Amino acid sequence: MRVATLSLSFSIRGADMFRYSNANHKTEQLYKYAETVLARWLSDRRYKVYSIDLLSGYSCPFAEKCLSRAVEVDGKRKIKDGPKTEFRCFSASQEARLSNVYNKRKANFEALKNAKTEDGMYKILADNLPLNAGVVRMHVSGDFFSPAYFKAFLRLARNNPNVLFYAYTKALRYWIDNREEVESLDNVVMTASRGGKDDHLIDEHALREARVVLSADEDEYIGELDETDIHAADPARRSESFRLLIHGSQPAGTDAAKALQILKTS
Repeated sequence: MRVATLSLSFSIRGADMFRYSNANHKTEQLYKYAETVLARWLSDRRYKVYSIDLLSGYSCPFAEKCLSRAVEVDGKRKIKDGPKTEFRCFSASQEARLSNVYNKRKANFEALKNAKTEDGMYKILADNLPLNAGVVRMHVSGDFFSPAYFKAFLRLARNNPNVLFYAYTKALRYWIDNREEVESLDNVVMTASRGGKDDHLIDEHALREARVVLSADEDEYIGELDETDIHAADPARRSESFRLLIHGSQPAGTDAAKALQILKTS
């Protein structure tokens, strides 16, 4: 059952353009667990996996080692890496190549930014939440870009206890500032994405994390390799760190590009 949203007396520019995304190749792997660890959320096949996708880089204020953006140059989009990029954001590469993907994520980001307040952003998230949502990933692209947006997300989860929400994030300070509430919600699973400006908070606050690795046997002590997103989504593993294998196009000549070539030929 969906909870009715707060009635607001103003209209939010671009809110009608906001859209949740269907499962992509990776998140649709979660359906494999519909009868086991995700049975509460997906055993009824009417319920589906969705994501919220925002414009990569622009909505990621704490990104560093993965910072990339799709930028327009002479009427065309190209990828632009940040000054400390070590591995390129795969979703930014998608946005540089695919106009429909870029436009959708840009519209989503602008709608939330224009809303400005927690109430306004919550209304957009809640009004557009699909009625058959069982699992929602926050985000396949983008991140929590403001404290108000993070609080709007928590309110969405609190008011929809029958939907599982999970997120990778580098916005660690927002998580820590709201940690008590995050941990009180059994339908919220958070993962610190190492490689951002606030990595020190991962160790200081003992946050569970995901690390991007260049080979399947790198940093095995961190935890298992997650190739289906189940480590990120499974509430029973919310205290277990894990690894993610490098993927997507990478800057030529970098260690990430060399590792990706090895993986493709092995």
